[in-house]
Amino acid sequence: MKQTVLITGGAGFIGTYLTRELLGRGYKVLVLDDLSTGESSNLDEFKSNEDFNYHIDSFTNESLLAELIDRADKIVHLAAAVGVMLIVEDPVRTIETNIMGSELVFRHARKKKKPVLVASTSEVYGKSTKFPFNEDDDVVLGATNKSRWAYAASKMIDEFLSLAYHRQYGLPVRIVRFFNTVGPGQVGHYGMVIPRLVTQALEGKKLSVYGDGLQQRCFGYVGDVVKGVADILECDAAIGEVVNLGNDQEISILKLAEKINEMTENKAGIEMLPYTEAYGKGFEDMTRRVPDISKAKKLIGFNVTTQIDDILTKVIEDIKGKVK
Repeated sequence: MKQTVLITGGAGFIGTYLTRELLGRGYKVLVLDDLSTGESSNLDEFKSNEDFNYHIDSFTNESLLAELIDRADKIVHLAAAVGVMLIVEDPVRTIETNIMGSELVFRHARKKKKPVLVASTSEVYGKSTKFPFNEDDDVVLGATNKSRWAYAASKMIDEFLSLAYHRQYGLPVRIVRFFNTVGPGQVGHYGMVIPRLVTQALEGKKLSVYGDGLQQRCFGYVGDVVKGVADILECDAAIGEVVNLGNDQEISILKLAEKINEMTENKAGIEMLPYTEAYGKGFEDMTRRVPDISKAKKLIGFNVTTQIDDILTKVIEDIKGKVK
């Protein structure tokens, strides 16, 4: 008999890819999404599949959430306020969605002892300068008057709370920390850098790079990441654990922009802008964000198959058809 996985936030970028991965592995998939950052069109390819079902509603709709958890064998909790731009512009929504909504998921999952995989983020490492980031490392956040850190703090509470449910009530939880997951279908509305820069390049505009552009990031292909999520969901040794998922190869944002201009033959160049222009006064950024993925390799044999040039090729081809 097929197991059913409930994905909160399943109409989002990662959720769509994960739905495809899980259906391909023989699961039934339930999606719950309020479309605040997801797109209903992302679900179109699945609607004719008898193993797929979806509900357009908030996961804070407690009665519906409880019903769907009852129907599920496992839960992947992706629903969250995401993106640096959204975090800075709407910190109240960020905090309330990420903490209060997650508590509802854990509380109802506990009643039926339903396993929960919690999506967290590299943001929780904050301003730490110990590289690469290991799951057991200390974290360093900025001051509470910097709203940029509200997302990191809220996701840390999610982690603390889910692990508390595990230790106190025996709830089977698994936590994954994503590091800049990218690929075709991602949008730049909420500060995601690759689709934003690729769209600018294809429109023949200067690419907007904030700060000095020397900040380094690691970009993980979404196909690799969702395979890792599905593998962790099936890994008993990952219960009660936090696991980094992403690519450990770094590139500076300036070099990324140069590469995108070259690949799109965009001659407009690059425009260096202060952070204040995009994110307001007092915004803080991290110079590097690189994961230690040795734990994922040990637990599930996690493997990075797609590097930045191939990722950019896929994203450019995807966005080409959408830019007017």
